[in-house]
Amino acid sequence: MQRLGRNRDRYEGETLEIREVLREASAVAHAHGWREERLPCLPGLDLPAYVRAPSQAGGWTPRIYLSSGIHGDEPAGPLAAVEVMRRADLPPHAWLWCLPCLNPTGFPRNTRASAAGIDLNRDYRSPRSAEIQGHTQWLQQQPLFDLTLCLHEDWEATGFYVYELNPGDRPSLAPALIDAVRDLCPIDLSPQIDGRDAQGGIIRPTIDPVDRPEWPEALYLLQHKTRLSYTLESPSDFPLKTRVEALVAASLCALQAAALPQGPT
Repeated sequence: MQRLGRNRDRYEGETLEIREVLREASAVAHAHGWREERLPCLPGLDLPAYVRAPSQAGGWTPRIYLSSGIHGDEPAGPLAAVEVMRRADLPPHAWLWCLPCLNPTGFPRNTRASAAGIDLNRDYRSPRSAEIQGHTQWLQQQPLFDLTLCLHEDWEATGFYVYELNPGDRPSLAPALIDAVRDLCPIDLSPQIDGRDAQGGIIRPTIDPVDRPEWPEALYLLQHKTRLSYTLESPSDFPLKTRVEALVAASLCALQAAALPQGPT
């Protein structure tokens, strides 16, 4: 599979009508047993969250969180999140949380930042944006998660890759996530990705939050809500359909692995 060669110093591929995607998310939620909530934000800023309770009781009941759409030039994430919500093969005994779009004002502009010019994925340590203030307030009302997934794209990447934050050294899900994608999308096998050492499409950064003045969502989640977090990065210079399929496959693999009787520990 060849790269499209569209991107020059920024993402210049397919764009997304985010209002249509969010309408679809609401319809899918109501059809498939998800409860719809709204994050506390300024009037006119619509940030939906969806919660699905277990449909099957007993035994291990994992709590799994998935978010997407924090950068307005990464259209595959919201589409993949809605497709995950639609799937009939989700683990029936799991609690699931899904936020399909955290940056609704960025998508109409096809920009990484929000309409206010803020990179929301660097705003979690001391939030100044209404979006992240609302998101963190909502997160504080949720239980701890056994696993969190953040869906992203990288317009510079040569293939799919994964960030793993796993300070407790739990059994890694990352190799299985890469395997779930490799028949659908190229894997980025570069020894360095995004300026960090990588192996087989997996980045395992050593991060001290104290040293980071700006926190991404995954680091906030690691500090406050989970001890196992994966950021899934699809390569934006491939067809949108391929990128969505890669994110869906990796997400479903993670959900199913985390829902096994022993859980992700």
